Amino acid sequence: MSASFVQLFYLVATALFVFSLHWMNDPKTARRGVIAGATAMGLGMAATWAQPFVNNHGWMILAVLAGVGVGWPLSRVPLTAVPQRTALSHAFGGLAAGLVGTAKYYSWLQHDLAFPDEPAELVPFRMVAIIAEVILGFLTFTGSLLAAGKLQEVKWIPQRPVTYPLQNVINIGLLVVAVGIGVWLVFEPSSAIAPMIFPVVIVLALLFGVLLIIPIGGADMPTVIAILNAYAGLAAVAMGFVLDNKLLITAGALDGSSGLILSIIMCRAMNRSFMNVLFGAFGSVAPPKAEGEQGEYKPDTVESAAQIMEQADLVVIVPGYGLAVAQAQHKVRELYDQLIKRGITVKFAIHPVAGRMPGHMNVLLAEADIPYTDLAEMDDINGEMPQCDVALVVGANDVVNPAARSDESSPIYGMPIIDADKARTVFAIKRSKNPGFAGIDNALYFGDQTWMLFGDAKNVIGELVKELSGESGMH
Repeated sequence: MSASFVQLFYLVATALFVFSLHWMNDPKTARRGVIAGATAMGLGMAATWAQPFVNNHGWMILAVLAGVGVGWPLSRVPLTAVPQRTALSHAFGGLAAGLVGTAKYYSWLQHDLAFPDEPAELVPFRMVAIIAEVILGFLTFTGSLLAAGKLQEVKWIPQRPVTYPLQNVINIGLLVVAVGIGVWLVFEPSSAIAPMIFPVVIVLALLFGVLLIIPIGGADMPTVIAILNAYAGLAAVAMGFVLDNKLLITAGALDGSSGLILSIIMCRAMNRSFMNVLFGAFGSVAPPKAEGEQGEYKPDTVESAAQIMEQADLVVIVPGYGLAVAQAQHKVRELYDQLIKRGITVKFAIHPVAGRMPGHMNVLLAEADIPYTDLAEMDDINGEMPQCDVALVVGANDVVNPAARSDESSPIYGMPIIDADKARTVFAIKRSKNPGFAGIDNALYFGDQTWMLFGDAKNVIGELVKELSGESGMH
């Protein structure tokens, strides 16, 4: 394929990437956006493969087969595992960028040493791109692996923040040393000790990625995933400059900027700063309060809850990670249908950081064909909560905790929440009395108008559906 056709394919792929991001802004066109993104990636791969300098086709085929072998099982994971699957994707992208940068450095170094009279390949601009690619790529690799482990709740990886004295000083110091060595390599890429110093940058980047994630609690993982997405995109941009590939530059820029914008949105949703997310050790376990200190749980029966729901005009369902764990989205759809049949208005209140990744609840409810028009963002639904007859909280904790408004000593104070406590009646479905991912008790569950429905969300909602449909009394 001629160079002009390659660039044309790259241009079409870039346009498709842009449209892909645009279409994924709306649930109605999200599927089209996914198809456009996948098509763009396929065009980019095909155009690159068709260039004359690519002659190791056997290795290319082997790499594609290996990618399919890993990617196909990852595409079949349940929705509860999508956050950690996303983190693994970032890890693979970061590793690819780091390995490409390392390979190009030693390849060009060998050329410069073998042909000293020819123009040098390791010019300062290329070295800056290589160092940026290696540092961003390898820290994204280990950071994303650790984030995936935290989300998967791997036993030997602590879920809560791990802190130690001078932690932030040590972490930033490691990054400064890595960047400092990188700056020296930019000006002395072919010196006698450069080939032995270059791996030090790799090791420091790998270590920094681990130490960056260790002090971050599980409650901040949705934001961290978005930040890692930005790092992976920036690594791809650097890789594009190293390989002189315009598609990699534009695709990486789109990936990095979208990850950054999403991170900003997530931080605003939690009323937190980047620095607080990355270095605040949020999510440390607080000493649990005795139940009597702030109130007592009031368990209720499914029968009573169904009777109250039947009398409601407006029911607002607040989904959380517990809904995903129980895979209860289809039962929620059945409950939705039963309430709609009775002329009851049903809305779903979506908090920006509900679940374990951005948009987790939207994807979960879309799988059950919940109408998009009945999904309401936090800012839109909060004005209606005082008129809400029943708020049904399904596996959500921190995003409905009124301590965020009233308790200045709470670590989530100032975080915008869904005002479920302003509803006339609240039913909270919860598996146990354990605190949420942030490690703090939820004052909502002790409110005067709150009644607890303990149990697996899928089973509890299934019983609610039976009560509303009249099946529970049938034999």
